[in-house]
Amino acid sequence: MRREMALSPNRLHLPALIALAGLAITLSARGGVPAFQAHTSSAQTLGSSENSAAASKVVELRIDSAIEPILADHLVKGIDQANTDHAALILITINTAGGLDSSMRSIIGAILASKVPVVTYVSPTGSRAASAGFLILLSADVAAMSPGTETGAASPVFMMFGQTVTIDETMHKKVINDITAYLRSYTVKRGRNPSLAETAVTEARAFSDSEALDGKLIDLVAGSTGELLSELNGRTIKRFDGSTIKLDLPHPVLAPVSMSSRQQFLAFIVQPNVALVLLLVGALGLYTEFTHPGLFAPGVFGGIALVLALYAFQFLPVNIAGFALIALGVAMFVLEAKFPTHGVLGLGGAIAMFLGALFLIRSPWTGMGVSPSVALAITLPFALIAVFLMRLVLRSRAWKQSTGKEELIGEVGEVTTPLDSAPGMVRIHGELWRAAAPGGQAIAAGARVRVRRVRGLTLEVEPIATAAPQSS
Repeated sequence: MRREMALSPNRLHLPALIALAGLAITLSARGGVPAFQAHTSSAQTLGSSENSAAASKVVELRIDSAIEPILADHLVKGIDQANTDHAALILITINTAGGLDSSMRSIIGAILASKVPVVTYVSPTGSRAASAGFLILLSADVAAMSPGTETGAASPVFMMFGQTVTIDETMHKKVINDITAYLRSYTVKRGRNPSLAETAVTEARAFSDSEALDGKLIDLVAGSTGELLSELNGRTIKRFDGSTIKLDLPHPVLAPVSMSSRQQFLAFIVQPNVALVLLLVGALGLYTEFTHPGLFAPGVFGGIALVLALYAFQFLPVNIAGFALIALGVAMFVLEAKFPTHGVLGLGGAIAMFLGALFLIRSPWTGMGVSPSVALAITLPFALIAVFLMRLVLRSRAWKQSTGKEELIGEVGEVTTPLDSAPGMVRIHGELWRAAAPGGQAIAAGARVRVRRVRGLTLEVEPIATAAPQSS
């Protein structure tokens, strides 16, 4: 079965310049889809091959960071678009330490369902396809590696406080059996060595390029993309559905599909560490604005950070227990400022928030979650600032009212019109106020009085006892 893409219907009769112009117009006219841009060297190859067969379009996608939801969405859409455009081949270059289990499975699902043959390639030299990257590598129609690369090390590791911990044996077996069964489900159909592949999960084995080739985990080793495509030309491969196809790549043209600036930004904020920082910064900003109204900046930037965090969490496998622990930690910080617990509630809040940060993202075997160092670095400053702000609020409540009628309470004035059963007048702060004494008590003019309370526009006052003069 031949899969070729004719770049211009009159290619055999038009000059190379017109062929390239037609290619540019055709690609630019495709609105709403990823833009495929061929390398200059590929375009030159195409221009010099007027009398050869039509150039074959090879869509190139990259995994060069942690495997997270935005990257997975980019790859899935790229694979779907390549199928829509009837590309000759999809090439996925890999250099990753792993990522989220859910994102990995969505990428593998798209690879297995692709009608266009998919090649995974660990490149350049020095790269690796570890953990989730190992499973993606083995899922393609053709798996290849560059010399000096490695793959494997897909064993589940459970961390707490930066240290490896032992979990319940039943839970450990459940995770191991789940991922090994998933691995077997497609490695057998791909004609690879499932027994050896399982050791990367059960024994955390890693393989060099030559070891992976000898163990029938991959299909070939190639030093460059050009060499890889040259070796694939004319190669017959077996598809996931059992059918066979012969790759026809006489003049391959690479069409890289890069993430847009928007996707790169979203890929940054959906990283678990960044999402946690945004969540706590947002919460602290809104907390500051509510306790100190009128500052505006903490509320504005805190609101933005919180919205970004909530957006990120909708893509991540969030653990509700992690959120509950973080909320409990914030509550303990508030109580620490209100009650004299000598730091007990503050310490408990810091521990609860730290554990909540660690439990926040669920990825049971890939190890993709909040880093313990990041969790500790964000928890301690948050605890100190939250307690400090709450103490300022509580202290301000004990301050005397400095504005309005309430400021008159406790002030001392002088009676200008005597008080008895009928109200009189007193002078306070240079102002005359209507005043009355409790129980109709008589107070002479010139006496000093203190304001007890304010009732409407009438002050309730009491006389100030004067010390009797001492006899000589």
